[in-house]
Amino acid sequence: MTKEPDTTKDLTRFEKARLVGARALQLAMGAPPLIELSKGLFEPFEIARVEFERNLIPILIVRL
Repeated sequence: MTKEPDTTKDLTRFEKARLVGARALQLAMGAPPLIELSKGLFEPFEIARVEFERNLIPILIVRL
């Protein structure tokens, strides 16, 4: 019997860290940012954090 995926919309702190970390790595490797960069925003982690807060990170989490 297969287990249905969990569809809870709340992310755990570990999922949030994994998402932001994975996106920061993508940005550090040259992926284009999904937000307009302001004058003081240039660190990949900070860009990824802002993208996460605005729900712009194009990564899905599937819990099995």
